[in-house]
Amino acid sequence: MKKIAIYGKGGIGKSTTTSNLAAALAKQGLVVMQIGCDPKADSTIMLMHGRPVHTILHLMSEKNRNQESAAPDLDKMVHQGYGGVLCAECGGPSPGVGCAGRGIITAFEALSASHAYDIYRPDFVLYDVLGDVVCGGFAMPLRKGYAEEVYIVTSGEKMALYAARNIALAIKEVGSTNSAVLSGIIQNSRGIENEDTIIDELAAEIETTVIARVPRDPVVQRCEAKNKTVIEGEPDSAYAQVIEQLAREIISMK
Repeated sequence: MKKIAIYGKGGIGKSTTTSNLAAALAKQGLVVMQIGCDPKADSTIMLMHGRPVHTILHLMSEKNRNQESAAPDLDKMVHQGYGGVLCAECGGPSPGVGCAGRGIITAFEALSASHAYDIYRPDFVLYDVLGDVVCGGFAMPLRKGYAEEVYIVTSGEKMALYAARNIALAIKEVGSTNSAVLSGIIQNSRGIENEDTIIDELAAEIETTVIARVPRDPVVQRCEAKNKTVIEGEPDSAYAQVIEQLAREIISMK
C-alpha cells in the first residue's frame, strides 16, 4: 500500500487533480482510496457523480449525540465511486464553530478503529489536503506514518507559490521525525507568462522536481458540468493523457 498526500492552496485545482489521478490509477486495475481532508467535503464529488457523501465527522457527531462509543459503520464512512475508487470525506465543523484540523484527526482515528485499510487493502491511498494552513490537524497526513510521499499542486501564481513554500517547509519540519518526504510538484497550469520557468525555479528552491505539467484546459469544466472526472468523461483529451502519464509515473515508484 502506497500512501500519498496531495497538498495545495485552496482553489488551485488540487481536488480535481487528485480525483482524476485516483480515476487513472483505478483504470490500471488498482484499488484506490481517496480521503478528502477539507471541511468543504467536495474532494470526491466527481468520482461520486455529483452525489455528496456523509462526512466522517458528521457521522461521529451523530454517534456522540446518541451516546454511542463505537465508530460509525465502515460502509457509511466509505463509498464506492467511479472505477471502484473508495471515497471518504473527513468533513469539518459548522462555520465559526470548532477546529477543522481536529475533524481530520477524528476522521483518521475512526478509519483506523474500523480497520479500513486492512479490510479494503488499497494499493494507493490518496489524501487530498488543504494547504493554506498547515496546522497540527492539516499536517496529520504527514504524521504517524499516514503518508509516505507528498506532492504539491501549484500554479505559477504568487499566492499559490507562497502556499507551496509553506507546505514544503512543513514537510521538512515534520519529516525530521516522520517518514513523509516531498516527492514532487504537480504544475496545474494557469497560462501565466513564463509559468514553466517559475515552477522550475520553485522546484529548485525547495529541492524537488516537477513530476507533471497539467495543461489549462476547458475539458475540466465540461466534465464537471456532467459530474464526471476527465478520465471518465473525456479520456482521449490531452488533459487525461497527462494525468494518466502521472499515474504511470507514480506507479513506477512503487
